[in-house]
Amino acid sequence: MTSALWPLQRAVYAKLTGHQPLMALVSGVYDEVPENVAHPYVSIGSITEDVDDAHNARGLEAMVVLHVWSKYRGYREASEILTVLDAVLDRKPLDVDGFTDVSIAHRQHNAMRDPDPDIRHINVSYRVWLTKAEE
Repeated sequence: MTSALWPLQRAVYAKLTGHQPLMALVSGVYDEVPENVAHPYVSIGSITEDVDDAHNARGLEAMVVLHVWSKYRGYREASEILTVLDAVLDRKPLDVDGFTDVSIAHRQHNAMRDPDPDIRHINVSYRVWLTKAEE
């Protein structure tokens, strides 16, 4: 079975960075966050995958974790960004190279305080189901 890790990351990144309302709210979407980046921003966290074959097809179930980082006092700004992330990803079409029948759904999120008292952080998980395209 071919991994979807890289094609899925590329698809999520392209979907997020191609959405103007999101990009108007954040300084960027990052895999590797640059030093001294301006807040707020979104980073792509871990992606895990499990085999999820059907009788006649190879498949994967993946979990994509995104992180929203903000210096706004309280969670208002980060929560508004989370709402836009959902508008972009939750139950929306997602083109992942080498895979068909891709569906994505918001699974859970967690708002937390960072050790730095000025930073607010929300991590959000999306569950993704993918079928390997026939070769």
